[in-house]
Amino acid sequence: MFVTDKGQVTIPKHIRLAAGVAAGSEVTFSLEGSRIVITPVGTSVKDDRRARLRAAAARVRGSFSAEFKPLGADEIMSFIRGDEPSRDTRRRGTR
Repeated sequence: MFVTDKGQVTIPKHIRLAAGVAAGSEVTFSLEGSRIVITPVGTSVKDDRRARLRAAAARVRGSFSAEFKPLGADEIMSFIRGDEPSRDTRRRGTR
């Protein structure tokens, strides 16, 4: 493995996966004797995916029209599937 003129190296994929390092991950560098140690900072790849999913869901919720904002997930899914509203939903006046 070579270091570029800019000091860059490619971390092998199997090491990135094992350490939970993905594109956009933050890492720190330290010296232990003559060894360079790279340590991931913050979240793992799995947590990063969850954070991106939460952000996407928030964008979708923010785009709802006023009539959909008070609905819960089950009611929205029923609407998307074209199900008839339940009696409870009709009584609450959310449909």
